Amino acid sequence: MNETDFRIVSPEDAEEILGIYAPYIEKTAITFEYTVPSVKEFRERIVKTLKKYPYIKAVREGRIIGYAYTGTFKDRAAYDWSVETSIYLAMGERGNGVGTRLYEILEALSKAQNVLNMNACITYPKDGEDQYVSMASPQFHKALGYSHVIPAINSAPGTI
Repeated sequence: MNETDFRIVSPEDAEEILGIYAPYIEKTAITFEYTVPSVKEFRERIVKTLKKYPYIKAVREGRIIGYAYTGTFKDRAAYDWSVETSIYLAMGERGNGVGTRLYEILEALSKAQNVLNMNACITYPKDGEDQYVSMASPQFHKALGYSHVIPAINSAPGTI
């Protein structure tokens, strides 16, 4: 396998990165988006993220094959030391260690920013895999040491 380089994303990468992201919107339920953003909107997202958080890419043979970044977990000051992570790999790039390396770099950069908690808000299939949600992300995050947290869902108003 050819060597993979890891670098900081630039706004000029928006179109290529959007090319990785779009199939996840169109073919899965994991992005929570229904329509593919424009390149302009995606570039603005990158610029906004880079103002405060790391946004890195994996490049092989001059082509971006994956990316990861952190962002605001909650918009309250008490959460300033917590972030939400995101990672996407080009279709066909799973299982070769690129995702793990992206997260290792992301975690190191976040630690340097004094981040205490990294949260991966991911989809989880209710009854096994289906055509829109698989166990790939839960398994990936578990292998990296992330803990699965199940949110409480009230069965009736006022119950916990």
